[in-house]
Amino acid sequence: MEGFLMLLRWFHFLFGITWIGILYYFNLVQTPFFGETEPAVRSGAIQKLVPRALWWFRWSAMGTVVIGWTYLMAKWGHEGFSWTPYNVAILTGGTIGTIMFLNVWLVIWPKQKIVIASAVAVAGGGQADPAAAPAGRRAGLASRTNTLFSIPMLFFMGAATHYGLFTEASTGGLAAWMILGLAIIGAVELNALVGTQGPTKQPLDSVKGVITSGFVLWAVLLLLIRIVM
Repeated sequence: MEGFLMLLRWFHFLFGITWIGILYYFNLVQTPFFGETEPAVRSGAIQKLVPRALWWFRWSAMGTVVIGWTYLMAKWGHEGFSWTPYNVAILTGGTIGTIMFLNVWLVIWPKQKIVIASAVAVAGGGQADPAAAPAGRRAGLASRTNTLFSIPMLFFMGAATHYGLFTEASTGGLAAWMILGLAIIGAVELNALVGTQGPTKQPLDSVKGVITSGFVLWAVLLLLIRIVM
């Protein structure tokens, strides 16, 4: 069982590094580049480069989440489950990661398909799809939200084994953490799903704003768990 669990962790890491690496590429490199480059170059990249990157992106997300939850189910089946600091931390990180995964498959990928199809149509002499611009906006907002989420997600994943967030969980503390933590995370996610952003002044419209917001969310969640637990 130890060998099997280690194998699952290894593949979880491999898929996760691929997923988050491409996420950072999209948000830290590709999006700023698209904002500065010529329309013809951007159109060519959307048609040829973006679909390839999105293939690796969505399937590495799938592998990360499926293998991660398989690992936890196997571990708990072998060792039993209790509300230890490890399990609270890993479930916090896993919950955020699962929300990120759902953003990939239910928001980013469907919206990007509209953008890609519109670029292909225009390149072939057709008309742009009027739904492409708002679809691209929603996909971009969800992707930037995932980048924001990745900062506390990776912290809680690492803290599970390497940093003690608390000594002993109480029933009241666990309830408060679940309710308040999910409320905060849910509010951020709600903005990705239905919120609108101004063209230049909102935090998620800049790389600096996304990174800063990610660390703010991390600090809020860390402070909250320290207080309630």
